[in-house]
Amino acid sequence: TSQAPDRVAEHLGIECHETPTGWKFFGNLLDADRVTLCGEESFGTGSNHIREKDGLWAVLFWLNILAMRKQSVAEIVEQHWQKFGRNYYTRHDYEAIPSDLAKQLMTDLEAKFPSLVGQSLAGRTVSYADNFSYTDPVDNSVSNNQGLRIGFEDGARIILRLSGTGTEGATLRVYIESYEDNADKLHQDTQSALKELITLTDDLAEITSRTGRTEPTVIT
Repeated sequence: TSQAPDRVAEHLGIECHETPTGWKFFGNLLDADRVTLCGEESFGTGSNHIREKDGLWAVLFWLNILAMRKQSVAEIVEQHWQKFGRNYYTRHDYEAIPSDLAKQLMTDLEAKFPSLVGQSLAGRTVSYADNFSYTDPVDNSVSNNQGLRIGFEDGARIILRLSGTGTEGATLRVYIESYEDNADKLHQDTQSALKELITLTDDLAEITSRTGRTEPTVIT
């Protein structure tokens, strides 16, 4: 999920938790009253009135905001960008990759991580490179191997993970994000704004050379 909510939570002085993929990880946080709002990058949204996604609630929430503020969605988003900056965010899915090939791609990419920190890549300095491990703040349970992450000092990041939800082979999901607070650069096309990071991701993970894919199956 985009890091955009993190800046709002920090501004408001409230907790913000980043969990692995899967709605189940929100359950403990909701039950313990650690969060009242949760969402995922595939647009599922819910609150602490139910331990599940609630699309009707999300629509009503937005309608209430529009009614109270007397503004359009576009105007509200524009004000958000002006105040907090914009997170350019995209997901590239490479579907039906042979499972062994996909696993080896991830293994070889992770092997590069120790040497990446501190390097300048595509004009950005790498601040961390890791395999995401989540510790539940409620019961202290640990979930390892939740995705390979490369973060940069300017707030940009790249995440890769494998999904087995497809009907054939493995799906490689690549999440690419950059942060922009220059008012003159808040209205770029997302894929154009992320072009350098997209190219960098392909180079680091060797996606094209290993899979033969020159473009993703799906771009979100």
